[in-house]
Formats: sequence, structure tokens, C-alpha cells
Amino acid sequence: QVQLVESGGGLVQAGGSLGLSCAASGRTFSRYAMGWFRQAPGKEREFVAAISLSGGSTDYADSVKDRFTISRENAKNTVYLQMNSLKPEDAAIYYCAAAATRGRVSYTTRSLSDYDYWGQGTQVSVSS
Repeated sequence: QVQLVESGGGLVQAGGSLGLSCAASGRTFSRYAMGWFRQAPGKEREFVAAISLSGGSTDYADSVKDRFTISRENAKNTVYLQMNSLKPEDAAIYYCAAAATRGRVSYTTRSLSDYDYWGQGTQVSVSS
């Protein structure tokens, strides 16, 4: 069982930056690939970024590539999402999620159904 708690959301002006954190419970954090997703009002939850269990592989949605950076510290059971050059369309509830890798070191996934555990989300608002 893995419990995930996001933090760091808030209100920022367009063009600004915000950093999100996701703290995981349990001693098996390093066995999971991690992902960030977001959901805006009236829209489906969408993939933002993912990172492999070692941090060696990352993947980004085209809409955030070159603006967002995902990273992780396995010693702290934490995954991060640094968001720069924020746009009003980035406003959403951001969720982190954990996907079992079954030993695949470079595994990342964009599919919601591949993720086994989800946090409660943190709100990100961007003013224009």
C-alpha cells in the first residue's frame, strides 16, 4: 500500500513558477514509477509527466514539455513537479500517482489505468 500526499499548489500569475511535491508513505517508493496528472473543471484527467523508478527516464505531455520538470528523491520518498512559465490553461487540480513497475527500470506510462495509487490532489490556479 502506498499513500500519496501532494503539496505546493496555489495561485500564481501567468509566466510565474510553482513547485509541487508528492510525499509517499511506505518503504517501497523506489519500486514505483511516478506520474503527475491534472484535471481542469469540466475536463478529463490528463497526463502531465512521468518518471521511472530510478529517475533515469522521464516523459512529458507536449503541452508542458520544456516548461515543467519532474524529478524524484527516493531517499525522501518524494516526487516533484517544477512548473515554469505557467499559463492560464495550466490551471487544474494536480494529482500524483504511483505505478508498479514489476522490475522494469526505465518504465514510465501515460495511461491512467496503469497507476495503482493516487493522491488527493492540489489546486493550481494561474491568473492572466
